[in-house]
Amino acid sequence: FAIGLVSPEGTSTLIHNFVFGWAIEWVVFMVELSFAAVYYYTWDRVSDALHLRIGYIYAVVSFLTLFIINGILTFMLTPGPEWLAVAGTGDEASRFFPAFFNPTFWPSLCLRTLVCIALAGIYALVVFSRIDGDKEGRVKRELIRWSAMWLLPAFFLVPVFFAWYLFQVPESQRALLGLGIATIGSGAFTQITRMAMITVMTSATILGVVYFLAYRSPRDFKFGHALAVLILAVLATGATESSREMLRKPYVVGGFMFSNGLRVYQAEKFNEEGYLTQSLWAPAGDASLAPEKVGQRMFYGQCMACHTLDGYRGMIGLLQGRDERAIGNVLKMLHDYKDDSPYRKFMPPLVGTPEEIDALKIYLNSIANPGEAAKEKAAPPLPAATAPAPAASVPAPSSSASADLGQQVYAAKCATCHAGNGKFAIGTLLKGKDAGSIAAVVDALRDYPETSPYRKTMPKLVATDEGSDALKAYLASLVAPSGAQASASVQ
Repeated sequence: FAIGLVSPEGTSTLIHNFVFGWAIEWVVFMVELSFAAVYYYTWDRVSDALHLRIGYIYAVVSFLTLFIINGILTFMLTPGPEWLAVAGTGDEASRFFPAFFNPTFWPSLCLRTLVCIALAGIYALVVFSRIDGDKEGRVKRELIRWSAMWLLPAFFLVPVFFAWYLFQVPESQRALLGLGIATIGSGAFTQITRMAMITVMTSATILGVVYFLAYRSPRDFKFGHALAVLILAVLATGATESSREMLRKPYVVGGFMFSNGLRVYQAEKFNEEGYLTQSLWAPAGDASLAPEKVGQRMFYGQCMACHTLDGYRGMIGLLQGRDERAIGNVLKMLHDYKDDSPYRKFMPPLVGTPEEIDALKIYLNSIANPGEAAKEKAAPPLPAATAPAPAASVPAPSSSASADLGQQVYAAKCATCHAGNGKFAIGTLLKGKDAGSIAAVVDALRDYPETSPYRKTMPKLVATDEGSDALKAYLASLVAPSGAQASASVQ
C-alpha cells in the first residue's frame, strides 16, 4: 500500500512482471512468521535439539525471503538488456528469470547476507554484554569473543563484493557517486555521497569498538557499548539502503521508467499531445482551469514524487532567489533534456506542451515569489534571446558591440542556470573575482579538459573566439571598477 502511494506506476510494473515472485514471497513470508512464533512460544517447552531444528528452519526460510526480495530490488536498478528489449510491449513477463537474476542480483545477495551475519553478531553482543563480568568472567569472555567473530566475514568480504556490485552497475549510475564527491561543497546531488560517507564512518567505528573493546577486553564490554554498536549498525544499514535507492536516479526502473512514473518511450507522445491529457490529475471538465491550476497539476504529476513544497526537497527552498524568468530557464533545460544538461544525471525530463510547461512556470513562481507573482504576471515579457539587465548596484556594461555580443552569449549559454538571486546566481558567483579570474573560468569551460572540476556540474561552453572574449568582457563589466563585489541580485 505504501509503495503504491509513492510510486503507483513503478509498483504496477513490479507486480505485473513479478506476479508469481510476489506470490512466492508472501507464502515464504507467512511461513517465516509462523516459525518465528513457534520458535518463541516453544522456548523451554520442547527439547533443546528440537528447538534448535526449529531455529534452523526459521533461518533457512528467512534467507529465502531475502533471496526473493533481492531479485525484485536489484531489478529496479539493473533490469538487464533482455528485459529492456521487450519492455513496453506487454511481453515483459516472458523475461521473468533474466529480470530476476539480473546483473546485480548475485553481488547484492552476497552483500546482504554478509550484513545479516554481522547484524546477528551485533545482536548477540547486546545480549551477552549484560552478563556480569566479575561473577562469570570466563563465560562472558568466550561468548563476547564468539559474537565478535561473526562480524569478521563482513569486514573482510564486503569490500570485495561491493566492488563486484559497482562493476555491474551502469556507468551512468556509478557517475552519480563521482558527481556527489566532486560537488560535495556546492551541493549538486551530494546526498548519495553523504550517505555513503555515513556508511563508511559508522562501519569503521563499529570495527574499532568491536576489536578494541569487545574482542580485546570482553569482560569490560558493557551493555552501553553494545547498544552504541547496534545504533551505529542501524545507521550504517539505513545510510546504505538510502544510497542504493538514490543510485537509481533518475529512474525507478533503470532505463525504462523515470522516478516520477514516466516511461521513457512516453516522453515524445506527451510532448506532442500534452501530459495532462493522459494524466489522472486532470479529470474531464478541467479544460477551463486557470494556468496556475494547470501548473499545480503538472507539479503533482511530474514533480511531487521527489519534491514537496516546503518539506523534503522543498521547492520553495530550491527556487529561492529565482524569478519567473529564471524558473522558466530551468524548466526549459529539463524539457530539452540535452546530453550535456547537468540535471540529466539525476532528474527525469519535463514533458508536456509549451502551454503546460508555461503553466508550471507560473505555478512555481507563485509559490517561490508569492508577493511578486501578480506583479510579474502583469509585466511585459522580455525577448527570449535578451539577457536581463544587472541590478542598479552593479555598473551597467558598455554599449559596445562586443558587450552586446557578450550579453547575448550569456543569455544563450549561462542564464538558464545562473539567473536570479539564489546560490548559483551570476552575481553571487562573481563576488570577489577580477577580470583575470573570470577569464580563466570561461577558458576552462570552453577548453573542458578531463581534469576540469567544472565537468561534473556544468556543460561545455561552445562559443567562437569572438563570443568567448565578449562573454569575458560582459561578465567583467558586472564587477565594479573599484574592485567591489558584484551584487547577488543580477538577474
